[in-house]
Amino acid sequence: MLLYGEHRRELSGGERCTTNQRMELTAAIEAFKALRRPCRVRIHSDSAYLVNAFRLGWVERWQANGWRTAAGKPVENQDLWMELLRVSRPHRVEWVKVAGHAGDVWNERTDELARAAIPNGAGPGDP
Repeated sequence: MLLYGEHRRELSGGERCTTNQRMELTAAIEAFKALRRPCRVRIHSDSAYLVNAFRLGWVERWQANGWRTAAGKPVENQDLWMELLRVSRPHRVEWVKVAGHAGDVWNERTDELARAAIPNGAGPGDP
């Protein structure tokens, strides 16, 4: 969901055979793609995976380590992380962690949109 002053634009989508982490990354990517020009952006997310990757410097370390974790394993969802870096580059971004399912009106609305966008019968491991 994009908010600017009195304006609100809701985006949603779904994908079969995916994970919550991939969808969290995809949501951020699509939000950045919807912006028409470079701007200051505040991303609110209940995904610690997404927010901590930027706030705690994981992304920078992954890049410095050739997209490997501290344990030497390939970073999961590398394709989406790289795309997120590309589309967010023109913007000044602040990453804000919000508590999920804690009554935040915008987070609750985003969850509604996400649930409504799940393809019929889709879930982890579905064909």
